[in-house]
Amino acid sequence: MAAGKGTRMKSALPKVLHKLAGRSLLQHVLNMTSGLAAQRSVVITGHGADEVEAAVAAPQLSFVRQMPQLGTGHAIQQAVPALEGEGTTLILNGDVPLIKQATAQRLIDACEGRALVLLTIHLQDPTGYGRILRDAEGAVLGIKEHKDATPAERAIREGYTGMMAAPTGALKRWVGQLNNNNAQGEYYLTDIVAMAVAEGVPVLGVAAPNETEVLGVNSPVQLADLERRFQREQAHELMEAGVRLADPARFDLRGQLQCGQDVEIDVNCVFEGEVSLGDNVRIGAHCVIRNASIAAGARIHEFTHIDGEKAGVKVGTGALIGPFARLRPGADLGAEVHIGNFVEVKNSSLAKGAKANHLAYLGDATVGERVNYGAGSITANYDGANKHRTEIGADVHVGSNCVLVAPITIGAGATIGGGSTITKPVGAGELSVARGKQVSIAGWSRPLKKR
Repeated sequence: MAAGKGTRMKSALPKVLHKLAGRSLLQHVLNMTSGLAAQRSVVITGHGADEVEAAVAAPQLSFVRQMPQLGTGHAIQQAVPALEGEGTTLILNGDVPLIKQATAQRLIDACEGRALVLLTIHLQDPTGYGRILRDAEGAVLGIKEHKDATPAERAIREGYTGMMAAPTGALKRWVGQLNNNNAQGEYYLTDIVAMAVAEGVPVLGVAAPNETEVLGVNSPVQLADLERRFQREQAHELMEAGVRLADPARFDLRGQLQCGQDVEIDVNCVFEGEVSLGDNVRIGAHCVIRNASIAAGARIHEFTHIDGEKAGVKVGTGALIGPFARLRPGADLGAEVHIGNFVEVKNSSLAKGAKANHLAYLGDATVGERVNYGAGSITANYDGANKHRTEIGADVHVGSNCVLVAPITIGAGATIGGGSTITKPVGAGELSVARGKQVSIAGWSRPLKKR
């Protein structure tokens, strides 16, 4: 169910598209269900339906719309035409992003196409949750929504999470009998519990393993709380696997992170997309790393920004990157490469031992082994319409403040004098200097301001 507006979010963005750990709330739920082997998956949209459907569209998904939104029972009524045959229907909430696959599977297994199974949670303060009503023997009799509950019913601490598994045929029959005779004037899905009891269908309560799995998002405050819970959980798993986090409270993982042995990560680092860190990698404070593979022994110094986008970034064994470096898509750095402060690399490969230590740009370049690329030097790779490539052979020395105008080739062992603008190929072992002749004027006076 993903039709709600989310008024308390105070946002034009549909609630289920707000992000947690880099993915929308709804996408978290859909990713979890991909491992359940469902015959079909139906997303019920409503508020911002076009935007929601475009954001999560996938071949295995179908969509139905709830217009207007008249309650959870009304939402399932819209899905009934898409529920074919018998079996089990699992109902989940698009704004409850952290439910685990194992928990969902427990609901399915308990249902077996014959029982109505409710996911419940015991809370010290279940305000806002429907209360589970049981008889003296503990059998489930029904669910009373919070706003309709009596003071005695509100004292019950077992709440309904909004998620259930139901026999498909019976579910279709039950939701067709719902009415809106309640304080909200809505069609409550929870009313089907009493119908099941009346028919003698078993009604089971399965307790959620923990509160975090069933917490929903209704406000920015709740979203931030759930973000921190999720990040603490991920940090704990990494530390249990041997990763050293300087402070797990200042760590953000918004994708997948694979770590070798003896990896160290300092504070306030953000990892997005697919990132792998080899053995003995050290990540300095305040780094952002997205879609990158960093080999064993590499050191990523503080305030480095690595963004591989779709092309990815590769950092070789023992490389030293940063501080304040930027690696962009297609950067492929060999072993023991040095990329220093305020150096940017895009769509370029640097072979073993190459160095660009200060204030430089390498775009669309192939750089050989042991090249020393001077401070302030750039490859001028764009002519305003097309990108061109620069080839720099092994053991080349490029002086400071040089411009290499692509397409161009610098032969192995060549030297480029500082301050040169190079527009023609340079042969192996040659010294190339291309700059204006120095002129000195004796006794020259600077202009003075008029008073």
